Amino acid sequence: MGFAEYGRHDAIGLAQLVRRREVTPRELLEEAIARIERHNPKLNAVVYEAYDEARAAADGKLPDGPFRGVPFLIKDMDLPVAGWPLANGSALLRNNCSTGDAELVRRYRAAGLVLAGKTNVPEFGIPGTTEGRYYGICRNPWNPDHSAGGSSGGSAAAVASGMMPIAHGSDGLGSIRIPAAQCGLVGLKPTQYRNPGGPDDRNRANGLVVDHVLTRSVRDCAAMLDWTGYPEDDAPYAPAPKARPYTDEIRTPPGRLKIAFTGATTHGRALHKEVQIVLDATAVLLGELGHTMIEKTSLDIDWLALYRAQGAVSGAMFAANIDAWAEVVGHAPREEELEPLAWAAYRAGKGRTATEVGEGLRTVRLLTRQILALWRDFDVLLTPVTITPAPPIGHLDPVNVEPREFNKRQGRAFNFTPPYNMTGQPSLSLPLGISPDGLPIGMMFTARYADEATLFRLAAQLEEARPWSDRHPPIWN
Repeated sequence: MGFAEYGRHDAIGLAQLVRRREVTPRELLEEAIARIERHNPKLNAVVYEAYDEARAAADGKLPDGPFRGVPFLIKDMDLPVAGWPLANGSALLRNNCSTGDAELVRRYRAAGLVLAGKTNVPEFGIPGTTEGRYYGICRNPWNPDHSAGGSSGGSAAAVASGMMPIAHGSDGLGSIRIPAAQCGLVGLKPTQYRNPGGPDDRNRANGLVVDHVLTRSVRDCAAMLDWTGYPEDDAPYAPAPKARPYTDEIRTPPGRLKIAFTGATTHGRALHKEVQIVLDATAVLLGELGHTMIEKTSLDIDWLALYRAQGAVSGAMFAANIDAWAEVVGHAPREEELEPLAWAAYRAGKGRTATEVGEGLRTVRLLTRQILALWRDFDVLLTPVTITPAPPIGHLDPVNVEPREFNKRQGRAFNFTPPYNMTGQPSLSLPLGISPDGLPIGMMFTARYADEATLFRLAAQLEEARPWSDRHPPIWN
């Protein structure tokens, strides 16, 4: 038996119902499974089902954490779950199986979550869309002819369609924020190292990749980071500690903030008119809420130099990661095992020189200092998440679009998210707009390093001023 009111509640709301014994964890799980079976044939969001294991957990003694009894999905990208496949969306790892849980997974289990399966990803999380040969296309529940974003597109589609109230994601250059924007969700990239990456964090791209969740409410996002966001005892780096729980911050008015805003892209391309409309409306709303708005025509950063440097470092690291996976699978990668985009990235990475990588690391470090210094003049930066609304399926096809052309197209769609993976700053996508043809448009708010508190206060204020909880896609329930 399921639970018909499942879609009316966020994850914290469902856990409260479990705590009051108005519903059981098993009833919530069966409702989630029923929704997956109903919607997944259209969306292809869930790629691994662990229903028997989930039923046993739901029927057992779950830890009394803040999300006790709530169903949950894990993105199939570098986050081991004991006994589950870990393919990273690639045929190269089609036989790979994890032998133990990552530290973050242990924290999810301790929160009382019921782990039910894994979500779709593009190969090795490279594209900003979830399309690929190994797992196939993940579609957007707002319009299945459009991308759900990437690389956490499977998790975003699952949450947006009501399969799950919350799901795991990870963000290397925008992979939580882009799908959150395109699927109408809340998506936070936390401060670098806020969430654990161990015990084996070699695939975290030198700190660029961070994990968190995709949610429909700000409080779910805050409550999960309260639970998971504390340092590992053996982690070499840790962000500044928070002053108090983030669930307290969302009940605290943000005060009068200085908010800079810009639609200037790093390559001079104009915003899509529908994205520009939402940016302008958001700036007006923030002014009406009492904040001091500071328009910026540009941020005066050499973005081209930054992206070239990051490309050299990330390319070499990607090649090293593929070679490490080759040791696991027992043979060097073959061209037919990798899709064209990943194969091209691997070969290019292998060709990087020590000078290119060393100079890249130095340039990224110096330019990120310049970016961080911008926040001397304001508290929060508002930009769009993407240049355009969600592109149609096939426009960003990593299998059939030639890699150079793919990268050009991706640069015309996605532009604003990558710098804050390099600086380590917290950066948040909120669902503040929708296009005339019904595609969500997200706005991005970026704060000083380790200052999630300001983002949560502001997000809660915006959620109250322009609520989105009753706005659902056509594929829902």
